[in-house]
Amino acid sequence: MRLLFVKDFLDLIFPRNCELCTRALFDYEFCLCTICEGKLPITSYHLRATDNDLKDKLQGLTRVSRVLAFLKFTKNGKTQRLLHQLKYRNKPQVGYYLGKKYGQLLLKQDYSKSWDCIVPVPLHRMKLKRRGYNQSEEFAKGLAESLGIQIENILERIVATETQTKKSRLERMGNVEEVFQLKSSISVQNRNILLVDDVITTGATLCSSANVLLANGAKNVDLATIAAGGKI
Repeated sequence: MRLLFVKDFLDLIFPRNCELCTRALFDYEFCLCTICEGKLPITSYHLRATDNDLKDKLQGLTRVSRVLAFLKFTKNGKTQRLLHQLKYRNKPQVGYYLGKKYGQLLLKQDYSKSWDCIVPVPLHRMKLKRRGYNQSEEFAKGLAESLGIQIENILERIVATETQTKKSRLERMGNVEEVFQLKSSISVQNRNILLVDDVITTGATLCSSANVLLANGAKNVDLATIAAGGKI
């Protein structure tokens, strides 16, 4: 009885609200209400992971097998609002929640047998210190829980790059050349890796990261993000 009182008191002082519509959440809801969860713009990239417009975009930039994205990104849409909460409003739970939901979807398609580990694209240590967490790693945590695959933070960002937001595709590619490296004493030889990030735009960051893994002997690298613009 006392625990219920304490919980009710905390809910009153620190209410749990949906990250999209701000409606009060029920105990069984995590960070989105059931209504908003049902309206998420989920893509079908997982059904055509080897043949879609995202993979076409990366042709000639990297040698990856599959490219997936959970949600369709539209300007001022639900996905953009969730990404804003994740990256700029100190809401790491949004990344975990989306990763867990996407992992459940991938599990139904038997993807859990595809990868030996999940590798999040790293932040530079200074940005990580400012933000307090890596949004890509939070997404990876949710994926890992649903798929039963371990996370391995085996990449490090050795150069603090400028923001990519207003750069062209060519500028973005140049901005992330040689900014990632494999951590010392780490081997990825003959491993199948799922590389994850929050969003794919030009693909510059993901390609740069994937190329480091492939150059160090990874057998296969697939890409997955929370969001992407695109046709599907």
